Amino acid sequence: MTAGSTPAAPADKSSQKIMGLLTKPINFIKEVKAELMKVTWSTRRELLGATMVVIGVTSILTVFIGIIDLFLSKGLSVLFR
Repeated sequence: MTAGSTPAAPADKSSQKIMGLLTKPINFIKEVKAELMKVTWSTRRELLGATMVVIGVTSILTVFIGIIDLFLSKGLSVLFR
């Protein structure tokens, strides 16, 4: 035996494992909460503006891809007739 150490009983190791399994998720949740407190959240106006940009860009790309698809399908149908 080394100086200053005490023999560990098997029950102590299992209880330490159980405590470790319980404290890790609790610490994780505390850290997540602390990080979320640091986040700068968007205002409602900023959120609505960004949503409108996404909807607008998606609409424009939908029309563009639809036109390209129409031309390619017509061109291929003429080519393979």
